[in-house]
Amino acid sequence: MPRRRKPDVQELSREEQSQLARDIVTRQLAMMDRSRVQLERTLARKEIPADVGEEVLARYEELGLIDDRHFAEVLTRTRFAEKGASRRAIAAELEQKGVERSIIEQAAEQIDSDAEFEAAVDLASKKLRIAGGKPETLYQRTYAMLARRGFSSGMCSSALRTARERLDSEQDQENWG
Repeated sequence: MPRRRKPDVQELSREEQSQLARDIVTRQLAMMDRSRVQLERTLARKEIPADVGEEVLARYEELGLIDDRHFAEVLTRTRFAEKGASRRAIAAELEQKGVERSIIEQAAEQIDSDAEFEAAVDLASKKLRIAGGKPETLYQRTYAMLARRGFSSGMCSSALRTARERLDSEQDQENWG
């Protein structure tokens, strides 16, 4: 029995296109929160006409199912808490996902400088504890890891220095304890 070909989106009626767009957006949002731009890109990739996609996305926004501000706040909290990502790395991810700069800046304000520094120190401490090798190489690799996570060069240096001091202090206490 020959396979039936799926009709081209352009061959569908406007109502069928609209239903298809709603199905696509609903499936996308069921998997995880997404920015409006991410959903626009998905609809475009699925060849949904721009005006149909805009109509569907506008309705989902009215219903509160698409909310870039909420999306940015949740992603910022999650990336910082779970991965210790820097504000800069989180901002770059949000920008790549199409979130407006003003919303990104507001979301980044959730992370204060002290908390960001402590996250960098924690990451450096973990790396220094578990990795082996020559100390100089280990410090370079740890610095590079922090830089890849988006921490500034000054913060990388300070965090690495603080992590080394804390580890040295812990080792001194173990030796005397």
